[in-house]
Amino acid sequence: MGPVPFRPNMTDAPEQVEAPSPAPAVAVAPAPHLAAPVATRGMMIDVIIALAPVMLAAVLVFGWYAPMQVGICVGTCVVVELALTACRGRRVTVTDGSAVVTGCILAFSLPPTGTWYVGVIGSAVAIAIGKWVFGGLGQNLFNPAMVGRAFVMLAFAAAVGAGGYVARPEAAWVQVVTQATPMAAAKAGQAVTPLWKLLLGNTNGSLGETSAVACLLGGAWLLLRRTISWHVPAGVLGTAAAIAALMQALGRPALGVPRQLCGGALLFGALFIATDLVTSPLTAKGKLIFGVCVGALVMLIRTMSNYPEGVMFAVLVMNAFVPLINRWTIPVPLGGAVKKK
Repeated sequence: MGPVPFRPNMTDAPEQVEAPSPAPAVAVAPAPHLAAPVATRGMMIDVIIALAPVMLAAVLVFGWYAPMQVGICVGTCVVVELALTACRGRRVTVTDGSAVVTGCILAFSLPPTGTWYVGVIGSAVAIAIGKWVFGGLGQNLFNPAMVGRAFVMLAFAAAVGAGGYVARPEAAWVQVVTQATPMAAAKAGQAVTPLWKLLLGNTNGSLGETSAVACLLGGAWLLLRRTISWHVPAGVLGTAAAIAALMQALGRPALGVPRQLCGGALLFGALFIATDLVTSPLTAKGKLIFGVCVGALVMLIRTMSNYPEGVMFAVLVMNAFVPLINRWTIPVPLGGAVKKK
């Protein structure tokens, strides 16, 4: 029999009291419980990177007017965001980048030579009314940038309407702003803009609607990064192309499919505006329905109204239907729908 191992007398050892284990951290929140691989700030950075080709095209076409307009809108959005968070006693949210993106989207939807106060007022309305009236980021019903754009379009029609795209005397050195926008020229029955100009951006218009190639490059980045899904852009562009082809087949006055897609703000709206994560539906089916309706409304406004463009109105109208679309497209849970008692 081997040696007996030494065992200390447990009765002589001081009494050890185990520390209580910390309570588990339980997060209580209403459904849906989704875990995003990328935070809000990361997605906003992706959008800003995607806007870089559009910004480059705007600078090449409009010169220093492009960064000036973007700077006015972004600066105002950031200042108003800071002021409202301070007034409501909320934590500073400007670091998430949402105010910067709102300012960029608004600036790219305005005329390059527009007066400075239009950008300031539009940005203030976008943040204050389009976003914070509803409670802040994630709770707004309408796209904030389009709310600001709609306000200045109605309040300052001369500065944001067709006349706002005509160069001021001090901007006469920018050649393209002495011409009508491609959609306005088509509406008035003037010469049709060559397709290559629409692709490269050598045309007049808002900062974000000149170069179709730049918009496609930015949209491809967002799709590759999975910041947006393909359903909304496919619905918008597919529906617009189908309606344009049908009109052309019926002999109705139409620009044709390529010019309808590349002209105006359709590409920019389909890739950067209608895809807003807060104001678009949650489900894939809902996104597709949303995109189809936006594309149909854009073509309806372009062809049946006095406005040469309809992206802004189409997006705002469909934003109002997003809660209803979400309710219509609730996915069936695993095992089938729950029967009501």
